[in-house]
Amino acid sequence: MLDYVDLEADLGEEERMVRDTAREFVAERVAPDIGDHWIEGTFPTELVTEMGELGFYAPNLDGYGLPGLSERAYGLLMQELEAGDSGLRSMASVQGALVMYPIHAYGSDEQKDRWLPALGSGEAVGCFGLTEPDHGSNPAGMETRAEPDGDGYVLEGTKTWITNSPIADVAVVWAKVRDSSADDGPVRGFLVETDRDGVTTNEITEKLSLRASITGEVHLDGIRVDESAVLPGVEGMKGPLSCLTQARFGIAWGAVGAARDCFETARQYALDRDQFGGPIARFQLQQEKLAEMATQITLGQLLAYRLTDLKERGDLRPQQVSMAKRNNVRMARDQSRIAREMLGGNGITADYSPMRHMTNMETVYTYEGTHDIHGLILGHDLTGIQAFD
Repeated sequence: MLDYVDLEADLGEEERMVRDTAREFVAERVAPDIGDHWIEGTFPTELVTEMGELGFYAPNLDGYGLPGLSERAYGLLMQELEAGDSGLRSMASVQGALVMYPIHAYGSDEQKDRWLPALGSGEAVGCFGLTEPDHGSNPAGMETRAEPDGDGYVLEGTKTWITNSPIADVAVVWAKVRDSSADDGPVRGFLVETDRDGVTTNEITEKLSLRASITGEVHLDGIRVDESAVLPGVEGMKGPLSCLTQARFGIAWGAVGAARDCFETARQYALDRDQFGGPIARFQLQQEKLAEMATQITLGQLLAYRLTDLKERGDLRPQQVSMAKRNNVRMARDQSRIAREMLGGNGITADYSPMRHMTNMETVYTYEGTHDIHGLILGHDLTGIQAFD
């Protein structure tokens, strides 16, 4: 596998084990059927508990039966899963970074005891309800409301583009508390069981990207939850945004995995494909493409590794994560297209991964902060001038 500047030479034994376990899992359990799942628009749900048994959900958290691995081990895991398919990494990323992380960081002891072991094992599936039909890049404008009602709240609203929602057992729902003193109170997180009356999780179908992923809505029709459903340790936009920082870190690693898989597929094809009396890998045009792909992927790897060093020592800033998510996804989007070109007509079939990765990257380019929004976040950080409220 492409590691041109020998970054993996510095991996510890535990990190190598995580990398190798995930790589073997993808090769044996994912790669043979993922093209069919992509065509059919289905997620391989039979792998959910298997990934839990392997410790793939929030392995960088500790306690409650969780592995407590290094951030680099977590990044390597995301890289290997997305080399299989972005839908696979998305499922694990949502489960770990967007559901288990806020429960671990902000939940009560009772919430942690109830949900973290079940989510970590894959016995339960979670989803993260932030995006709304009219509020994507502006989550602070959310319309979902939590009306105080005695010792609980009544939730009303709709979340959309929610990974895992049709198969989820619990949703982390972010809503604005509305009380008698103000129309808009603080944003709070609620743990909502999806089998409750008044909760619907319709699947979104006919997607042209991230097809091997289950995506849906979470509609809350005046359901009442007890105070015990509230995440007690956070209020305001810090809650959902801190979760997104965790997930974007995983995306920065995962995109490298998708790009690397495209490169390896294109390189092998160029060596195997004979035209005009020899392999097309001997042509200067093909070698230039491979050289540029390897260079751009290596730069993305370097950025992900540096991001991880900062995270491990507690110095990572959200703006640095924005740079890595923005750059590495754009890189994977561009390099998957080049790999598809190298495969010629064969590149448009599901027998080869680059076009599947290419279409998936259109979603990853947009979700968890669009490419343009991350550019504005960086612009604000670099100039001190905010381009949007």
